[in-house]
Amino acid sequence: MTRRDGRSPEQLRPVSIERGYLPNSPGSVLYRSGATVVLATAQVSETVPPFLDGKGIGWLTAEYAMLPGSTPTRARRGGDGRSTEIQRLIGRSLRAVIDRAALGPFTIHVDTDVLNADGGTRTAAITAAFVAVADAIRISRGGQVRSILRDSIAAVSVGIIEGEPVLDLDYWEDSRAEVDFNVVRLGGGGMVEVQGTGEGGTFSRPQLGRLLDLAEVGLEQIGRCQRECLGNDWPF
Repeated sequence: MTRRDGRSPEQLRPVSIERGYLPNSPGSVLYRSGATVVLATAQVSETVPPFLDGKGIGWLTAEYAMLPGSTPTRARRGGDGRSTEIQRLIGRSLRAVIDRAALGPFTIHVDTDVLNADGGTRTAAITAAFVAVADAIRISRGGQVRSILRDSIAAVSVGIIEGEPVLDLDYWEDSRAEVDFNVVRLGGGGMVEVQGTGEGGTFSRPQLGRLLDLAEVGLEQIGRCQRECLGNDWPF
């Protein structure tokens, strides 16, 4: 299959990660994956949700939104079912790498805003948010970053288009895919979440294996981008 942008099936879109994008937020990242652009911020507060009062452990919560101008047809402000599902995914994913006991009675607030959408916004949000969270912990908690963060995390999409497994779908590809998956994985290799569905077809066990293999290829590359971006502040 020939992809519209000339990529091979195993090729990511160009990725860039810019730290310190907003001076008022200790963790802020502008993340680009092709034409998809996401702004992720992370801030730490000395509060916890009521269900954690007195327990001495912390929390991480996430919000996700698409700005009105992020899509060709104006996106409406305010939450909807899709946004709620995605922000829950982002929160679950990031809590997988936080030692909440080491964090103590603090909450990490993550906000991810899609500035321009061209597919893969939820996976971009998770990948960007990890870098923002690492910076927020480093700035607010200093030397404790290595005890609070247990691993890195990143996410990528894969799918089947015209019968062929491909990596990192843009919107045009995603809208035409017979099968699409979002894969969230720790830097150390453990899978955190795999979301997959046959939108316009079915998939076999061998195809599932091929999709996961493709995701691993992409996640290794994305992980290298995260490490390069954090440089000497890489916490592992």
